[in-house]
Amino acid sequence: MQKFSIGSLSIPDPSTPLIIAGPCLIENRTMAIKTAEELQRISREEGVGFIFKGSYRKANRTSGSSFSGIGDVEALEILDEIRRTYSMAVLTDVHETKDVTLASRYVDVLQIPAFLCRQTELLVAAGESGLAVNIKKGQFMAPEDMALAAAKVSGTGNQRVMLTERGSSFGYHNLVVDFRGLAKMAESGYPVIYDATHSLQLPGAGNGVSGGERQYVMPLARAAVAAGVNGLFFEVHPDPSKALSDASTQIALDEFGTIVKQLLHLYRCVQSLHSL
Repeated sequence: MQKFSIGSLSIPDPSTPLIIAGPCLIENRTMAIKTAEELQRISREEGVGFIFKGSYRKANRTSGSSFSGIGDVEALEILDEIRRTYSMAVLTDVHETKDVTLASRYVDVLQIPAFLCRQTELLVAAGESGLAVNIKKGQFMAPEDMALAAAKVSGTGNQRVMLTERGSSFGYHNLVVDFRGLAKMAESGYPVIYDATHSLQLPGAGNGVSGGERQYVMPLARAAVAAGVNGLFFEVHPDPSKALSDASTQIALDEFGTIVKQLLHLYRCVQSLHSL
């Protein structure tokens, strides 16, 4: 499997999973900093490395009237502050090639949204940035075809690529996770991440916003760890009920430490099986 580093993080790491976590969207500085402080506390307590996740702008909201951001540069500066203050790598989404030029000045990882995972120019631009690239698997994509998306990035000479499963369309307003897909994506040779919160979305099912079934986050996350993923992705928020996006699937920040503790224990149990 392709191995690389992001700051002090080694990916993949057999002793601990990579955890990507943070709010869906940078809504304001106070919320983002509070989240980063809690992630840093969990990191120190549990001995696990985090990449802080936060979209600086949401370009694919269900409704055109939905909140999409506080301003690109303002949000990116908050991400950069988190990176510098907490010595934590940060990740954000990019939607167009011009976004790559802007965002790459402030973050360590560029994320390609699921709907855009086949956009060649965007993937190439992300690869040429030299930053690590996380590609979300499209809800319409076969897992084995994600190797072709990764090749568009690696063709630039940038081998720091991760592939993230976030569910497949199952009729209208529903997603399902085919856990065979995790193994199929791993055959590509790239680290595989499981997105435990977006996989629970009910796209467009909430009268102009996406609904979700947050109560199933642990069963599916445990299944993904047991299946052998290299990392996990969560959207977390100090008060999900007041979140301005993905309110039905974000995890409450004060519950996240317990979730991490349980999944770390399971991850290490799974890794120990390889030595038998």
